[in-house]
Amino acid sequence: MDGLAKDLMPTRYLLSAFHAARQCLSMAAALILLAVMMAMPARAAIQINITQGNVDPLPIAITDFLSAGPEAKVGTDISTVITNDLERSGLFKPLNKASFIEKLSDINTQPRFGDWRIINSQALVTGQVRLEADGRLRVEFRLWDVLGETQLTGLQFFTTPDNWRRVAHLISDAVYQRLTGEEGYFDTRIVYVSESGPKNKRVKRLAIMDQDGFNPRMLTNGRDLVLTPRFSPNSQEITYLSYRNNNPRVYVLDIETGQQEVVGEFPGMTFAPRFSPDGQKIIMSLQRGGNSDIYTMDLRSRKVTRLTDTAAIDTSPSFSPDGKQVVFESDRGGSQQIYVMNADGSNQHRISFGSGRYATPVWSPRGDLIAFTKLISGQFVIGVMRPDGTGDRVLTEGYHNEGPTWSPNGRVLMFFRETRGAQGGPSLWSVDLTGYNERLVTTVGFASDPAWSPRIQ
Repeated sequence: MDGLAKDLMPTRYLLSAFHAARQCLSMAAALILLAVMMAMPARAAIQINITQGNVDPLPIAITDFLSAGPEAKVGTDISTVITNDLERSGLFKPLNKASFIEKLSDINTQPRFGDWRIINSQALVTGQVRLEADGRLRVEFRLWDVLGETQLTGLQFFTTPDNWRRVAHLISDAVYQRLTGEEGYFDTRIVYVSESGPKNKRVKRLAIMDQDGFNPRMLTNGRDLVLTPRFSPNSQEITYLSYRNNNPRVYVLDIETGQQEVVGEFPGMTFAPRFSPDGQKIIMSLQRGGNSDIYTMDLRSRKVTRLTDTAAIDTSPSFSPDGKQVVFESDRGGSQQIYVMNADGSNQHRISFGSGRYATPVWSPRGDLIAFTKLISGQFVIGVMRPDGTGDRVLTEGYHNEGPTWSPNGRVLMFFRETRGAQGGPSLWSVDLTGYNERLVTTVGFASDPAWSPRIQ
């Protein structure tokens, strides 16, 4: 065992194989990611309350990762990605590198903590990048508690050189989790509808990108209208609705292979297909006989089961994370409202009673909240409520906000916002549960109807 491995002891070893690629890990070339995490004792010196928003974000210093030769730029790039990830969360305040007093030359040497306290840093991220003899990139980082003068965690990764960006997101996740106690959400992807062309004749294609907007890639060619893409629980498949020759079809698309399969052609209109938490079913709204109801389809047997049977419009179903309940919207009471029922269709009851019309409910991965769109006083707002309907509150409002989707840790929402005018169009935005940290998500062209992936396996 070499000296570095000894320095990292005690450790636990996590070995996993996954597909490496420059474009959202989509290529078939396999790589091995080796993560070595230190089993450090739990400490409470640094605490971040993630429900309090960005009123007082944690000052954190993130150094350029030490490197030499052709990988020198990679060290700086990894540091930049980590900085951007943590800053966008609203919970961290990365300090200007120009203020750093200590110039690190060896991450195996304990930092001079006094130099970092002078610039008010409470946490410190250091790292190094090295190209191994076999061509793999070795990336190592350490997270330090500046006030407590201890190392909180350390990780090292072996990967292909072109996969450095994903490693940076994984490091961001590790820092976020160690300092907040919550899982991170940076090593994830967004699938969305990319829109181009005149406003009255938009070409809509499925697209996918990293959660920070990098590595965009088109998944469909634009010949057929596509709507409502949604990830499977394993994050490798997408279900979506496509109109071919004006006939709605529900598809399942494998992101890595590009293979797609028609799971059903249904008479009338079909709306909002979404996977069950176990990935074995798709739940959707089908229009039959002038009204729409909620149905499930078993992906193995193709058996279709009807869950609602009313003269109203029931649509936009979303399972609870344990798969035991379904939230949906219905106008059975005279206006669009949110309802919850058991997964077998029993115990259907209304939970929204505030002013306005409620739509597009989505259950949080944590199970504690339901996000929704609401139209009130000419404004489209994005809000959340508890599963029993209490705690209804608005996170953001505007001319036209729609389509909320949850980060896998249930702490951030992404949605799309339409702008007015002939040249206007939709764009993606994110907002945390406090409503204070609202950010534009950069995309190529217009973008709508986002869906956030689970953490990449």
